[in-house]
Amino acid sequence: MANILVVDDELGIRDLLSEILNDEGHQVELAENAAQARVARTRARPDLVLLDIWMPDTDGVTLLKEWSASGLLNMPVIMMSGHATIDTAVEATKIGAIAFLEKPITLQKLLKAVEQALARAIVRPSGTSGVMYPADFTGGMPSAVSPTPLDRGPQATQSFFLEKPLRDARDEFEKAYFEFHLVKEGGSMTRVAEKTGLERTHLYRKLKQLGVDLTRGKRGT
Repeated sequence: MANILVVDDELGIRDLLSEILNDEGHQVELAENAAQARVARTRARPDLVLLDIWMPDTDGVTLLKEWSASGLLNMPVIMMSGHATIDTAVEATKIGAIAFLEKPITLQKLLKAVEQALARAIVRPSGTSGVMYPADFTGGMPSAVSPTPLDRGPQATQSFFLEKPLRDARDEFEKAYFEFHLVKEGGSMTRVAEKTGLERTHLYRKLKQLGVDLTRGKRGT
């Protein structure tokens, strides 16, 4: 599950992308202009941004330049537009965008672009923020990431091998993540929902999908 920021001035586009990405298990933040996007970027620290080019206050390319110049472009950004020229798409790519989606955006193209973008990001160890790219490493991309142990809590240390399909790696991480919080919260679904930021209904569905033992961590079991 990734935290994805969708920036688009069209309500219909925001709602559509939010519904699709939520169904894929992602947490979605929405912004309708650059001002809201700046706030959401700071608050939510997204793993990925879907950024519309044509917006009324500040266009997406200008916002992308702003983030790049201020060192805030530490997450993959996918540009979106129904009217952009090839030159605009090339310019955005040179600034730091990793992909461009032409509207209307099809489900297949959206999911493929999101999967590829997230595959380029490597989870940082616990206690840090943002994402790492292969360029941050010397000697090539590591085959596994071992989060730094927490000071307390069950199963706080995990290793996740990255030389596998993205969906498999993501499911493996999510299962460990939820199992950790189930044990830590004594099996309380209410507290786990609050801790992970998911609604209880979505949390139940997610746990069943991942094959998580729902009795795990319950006191007295």
